[in-house]
Amino acid sequence: MIKRHPENPLITAADVPPSNPAYRVRGAFNPAATEYNGEIILLLRVAEDVPPQEGRIAVPYVTFTDGKGRPDVLDVALDDPDVQLKDTRGVVYQGQDYLSTLSHIRLARSSDGIRFSVDPEPFLFPADETEKFGVEDARITRLGETWWINYTAVSEDGWYTKLASTRDFKTVERHGCIFHPQNKDVSIFPEKINGKYCALHRPNNSGFGRPSIWYAESPDLIHWGNHRCLIRPRDTEYERLKIGGGAPCIRTSKGWLQIYHGKGDGERYSLFGLLLDADHPDRVIARGEKPLLQPEMPYENEGFFPGVVFTNGIVERNGMLYIYYGAADGITALATADKEELAAALLHSR
Repeated sequence: MIKRHPENPLITAADVPPSNPAYRVRGAFNPAATEYNGEIILLLRVAEDVPPQEGRIAVPYVTFTDGKGRPDVLDVALDDPDVQLKDTRGVVYQGQDYLSTLSHIRLARSSDGIRFSVDPEPFLFPADETEKFGVEDARITRLGETWWINYTAVSEDGWYTKLASTRDFKTVERHGCIFHPQNKDVSIFPEKINGKYCALHRPNNSGFGRPSIWYAESPDLIHWGNHRCLIRPRDTEYERLKIGGGAPCIRTSKGWLQIYHGKGDGERYSLFGLLLDADHPDRVIARGEKPLLQPEMPYENEGFFPGVVFTNGIVERNGMLYIYYGAADGITALATADKEELAAALLHSR
């Protein structure tokens, strides 16, 4: 039902200038997607590090002044007594944690949805201490003439979902944290349903159960309640570890279509289809048994995190879905599907 585009990968690390001359771009992946002024807009997650030098440790970090973040570098000798190597993910220096990579959100534009130009500067960069370890994996929902962008912020307090908005993709207003830590994979529906804003989200399970997809409602996009678990991971090779929502749901004649990810054996990520009731989106109509897309191509199985396909950005054009996805935590790729055919196939799979 889903076809990979023959020009994949569309965007790689080589297409993105670093946010600091001392940085190295390691990946441009997991984009949010929407349309604006006739163009397809992607909000890429750009992960950067600092190339290592012999006998030294160098990592990216952010300094904050006047409500703005600035990309900086911690560069110290490996034998410095204040250095404590944790693992490949970071270092402790003088009692402070630093990660080996730092992510921000970068904007890319295209008229045909295939050939993109990437802006030279970050679109969303860490702005305060609650985002000091990076901002990641945005989703975009258009409501009226405002585009609402939710993204994962990472700091010493964990990870959580924050909300921002724009009307022109030049200026951005931040609205703070909208779900408690640790919660992410939030996707906001593109219209009110029964007078309320609706969203899918994924709280972290630290005790019983496994990370699952939940449903919530809000009067104002800021305060969320009426939480309930929508679907849980199935005990299969594709979902055994956890599941999470993807891009905002898409309305079809059969109901709301959601393409979500499952993490299974070997820590591999695959994509699945879910159909929700049009008037009561907390009700599941159908759920695909087999993956719509799983890691098969070299660019999906070789990279920073091999064996991953992950989507959080979909655009509909003339009934076709342009499904933008990250592969191996390194590149951005595209797959397409007929919206109504996909919804009908899910309905018939019950």
